[in-house]
Amino acid sequence: MNRGGTMFPGAATPRDETPTPGRTAVGRPTAAEPVHRPVAAAADGEDRVTEATLRPKDLDGFIGQARVREQLDLVLRAARQRSVTADHVLLSGAPGLGKTTLAMIIAAEMGAPLRITSGPAIQRPGDLAAVLASLTGGEVLFLDEIHRMSRPAEEMLYLAMEDFRVDVVVGTGLDATAMSLELPPFTLVGATTRAGLLPPPLRDRFGFTAHMEFYDPAELERVVHRSAQLLEVEVEPAGAAEIAGRSRGTPRIANRLLRRVRDYAEVTADGAVTRQIASAALGVYEVDGRGLDRLDRAVLHALLKLFGGGPVGLSTLAVAVGEERETVEEVAEPFLVREGLLARTPRGRVAMPAAWAHFGLVPPPGPSRSAPPGHQNGNSGQAAPPGGRTGRTTSPAAPGTGPRDGETHGCPYENRQDAGSSGVITR
Repeated sequence: MNRGGTMFPGAATPRDETPTPGRTAVGRPTAAEPVHRPVAAAADGEDRVTEATLRPKDLDGFIGQARVREQLDLVLRAARQRSVTADHVLLSGAPGLGKTTLAMIIAAEMGAPLRITSGPAIQRPGDLAAVLASLTGGEVLFLDEIHRMSRPAEEMLYLAMEDFRVDVVVGTGLDATAMSLELPPFTLVGATTRAGLLPPPLRDRFGFTAHMEFYDPAELERVVHRSAQLLEVEVEPAGAAEIAGRSRGTPRIANRLLRRVRDYAEVTADGAVTRQIASAALGVYEVDGRGLDRLDRAVLHALLKLFGGGPVGLSTLAVAVGEERETVEEVAEPFLVREGLLARTPRGRVAMPAAWAHFGLVPPPGPSRSAPPGHQNGNSGQAAPPGGRTGRTTSPAAPGTGPRDGETHGCPYENRQDAGSSGVITR
């Protein structure tokens, strides 16, 4: 809806957003309730309220991402000195690394209001036009999961980012009229977990792009100490180190584990978080010393015990652990691959040596199933070709000593029958 109250074609009409039990806000049935994971990246309910209180309010209080903070600080200070709106900013990285927090900091540093929406909520050009038309001068628009916008809305966003205007069509058929709506200068902050899905024309219109890296344990210890002070929890250095080491390099997970350890310490001890208390509490929530939770261990256990280390297909592995294929692929595998416990190969999922060592198991004898393709049979340059041969060049055979019928020397077409004859194709 524009400033005059006229509804743009395609814009969503107002509706009651109060969800009912078992149904979403728009009236569609909800999917099955996901299993709660203490190390999950998403937050909801009380967790969101608590995490909002733990967010830093400026760049000086933001821990980690030193390079991104330095670059972003220069962008914002230059914009303030010129008294102009800051360039559009694109933040990419895994969930829980601080993209939303940085968007809030950008608005606070620029002294501008913040408008928050998401890509899945903008599926028609009219939805985007309604949001853009209500912006004020200098406002910061935070668009989370920007890669999930519809393509028509993306094309409208190109013009809005570059020329601060949108072209809309009012009416239909012969009565349709095109009109151009001028927009006040604004700053778009886009966040995405999959930057590769953004089309190049959209990605190129951001004046500053930053990739958020995973945190090292020392930075996560600082995060735990800062959050403990805000939550008024007594945490010993060893206890903070224990929580940081199991947080998978993600501040959001570190804060969540801290709250669970706090609950355990208040119920079973005097409220102080020591290494023993933290270890015992995280054991109750099935988070081991490496940060693996129940789902991670179930995937590795099935891969090692049921399939001998692989290779095994994703669908088969998902059935073995009783989860959906997408859950295994998008929730468990990224961390397992990053930790060097699991590898994705063209033939399927393969357990790496670190996975066997983590569970105290010995890989089965014979050719290593954990070695990536191209490192078997002593050939580090390429995988062995069909037939088990290494594909090495052989010298020409002496007269009268050529290969017998059916024999080849590393020929990739070994034992392939010719459709036009009954012989075997050989070199």
